Amino acid sequence: MNDIITHLDWSFLTDLLASAIPALVCIVIHEMSHGYAAYRLGDPTPKRDGRLSLNPIRHIDVFGLLMLMVLHFGWAKPVSVDTRYFRNPKRDMAITALAGPASNFILAAVVMFFYGFLYIKLNSSSVGGFVLDTMYTTALFSVSLGLFTLIPIPPLDGSKVLFSILPERMYFGYMRYERYGMLLLLLLVMTSTFSRPLYSATGTIMKLMLGIARWSFGLTA
Repeated sequence: MNDIITHLDWSFLTDLLASAIPALVCIVIHEMSHGYAAYRLGDPTPKRDGRLSLNPIRHIDVFGLLMLMVLHFGWAKPVSVDTRYFRNPKRDMAITALAGPASNFILAAVVMFFYGFLYIKLNSSSVGGFVLDTMYTTALFSVSLGLFTLIPIPPLDGSKVLFSILPERMYFGYMRYERYGMLLLLLLVMTSTFSRPLYSATGTIMKLMLGIARWSFGLTA
């Protein structure tokens, strides 16, 4: 029995773990940032709903999590916001919506800084290599999630930003089609005309993140 366990191929499980942990971290940070921004702007709804928690169960959408792990583009359970609590509803809704993607780009930059800073120490062992791979994947997923959620298709964050730009009548007319938004997103992600620009944009930003890693690597080299 021990011989069978020893010779099992555990790569699938380690690969799954290396994707699951970064995806959960990115989603939790993203959604907490939405909730915290809304809370600081006067809306108690996210706190009441438990969306200021580090518990991933409160934030994940299972299908969106799987999409992030497999396709590198996904989503989480939306944070409920009541704009009646905002002093300036249009401005504060835009800030709340942008807080999630902004937190992802900041997270990616911080992770890649430590990726470069710890590279020499961690790269010499298999466990250290796993940690480095997980850190890079976290940065990649974080950038991907930040970009994807900026798309102005409901229910993504980009559609909430439109609230601060479009006249209210036009915006609420646009949001009438929110129930079709996820279906439209899935169809677009499956087509190369949509996914290629997203992958290209992700690659461009990751080059900037690697620049941060190289700079921090130089601090220890």
